[in-house]
Amino acid sequence: PARPLSAGARRRVRAAAAGRGRARPALAAAPLRCLPGAVPARPRLPHGPGLEGEERRRRQLLKNYQKWRIECPEISADLQPSSILGLLQAGYHGVLRSRDPHGSKVLIYRIGQWDPSLFTAYDVFRVSLITSELIVKEIETQRNGVKAIFDLQGWRFAHAFQISPAVAKKIAAVLTDSFPLKVRGIHLINEPLFFHPVFALIKPFLTEKIKQRVYMHGNNYLQSLTEHFPVSILPQEYGGEEVSIEELAKEWTDFIMASSDYLQSISLVA
Repeated sequence: PARPLSAGARRRVRAAAAGRGRARPALAAAPLRCLPGAVPARPRLPHGPGLEGEERRRRQLLKNYQKWRIECPEISADLQPSSILGLLQAGYHGVLRSRDPHGSKVLIYRIGQWDPSLFTAYDVFRVSLITSELIVKEIETQRNGVKAIFDLQGWRFAHAFQISPAVAKKIAAVLTDSFPLKVRGIHLINEPLFFHPVFALIKPFLTEKIKQRVYMHGNNYLQSLTEHFPVSILPQEYGGEEVSIEELAKEWTDFIMASSDYLQSISLVA
């Protein structure tokens, strides 16, 4: 089961959300331009129905994210890298050096590197949130979104037991309408049969658009994966020509650690 926040941490989160006792603006009271993960200002674009609609959607996403962070302190209150350092050092997560041909940022997660006896599902999801907070500042990522590859080699029942309906709903909320990044594709590889009941738990909370962007490649994924990602950007372990996933994971871990001050500044707990 996920570890709850201590009583003191919960009080600090509530105080931050109410705007009391914080040197920086509290999340609940902050204007949209000051929200953690807020999209940096861009040059003023010409007016038009399509552009105005996109701007409204962007602002609504930011509002949704503001609300989600306050409601999910287990995941989002503490964004300091120290909270998930063991996962990072195990090589659980890496980011490709190059974008895909559509300009999307490509993220890789290796479930086999997650020890469920040490880290909860909330801890694991916090890794994604930390990365999202860092890459959302990139203009090209704002425009072209992200794609994720989940390597489910090593998925065990101990992992499945971590994904309760409450956790599934919180994960789905971010994938659909609670984070100002567009999810352009979710690619699952090496998924075992007993992963499917877990996905069935998450699926009802997803929008039809997101459901259509989920691809299950199975164990023989090399050909189908390269239909979506060129071999020039994939790591060697996945049939690509780039450096190993271990090296990519270390590079991204170093980048996250170098961003500690920024991540601390957007955390809701000290």
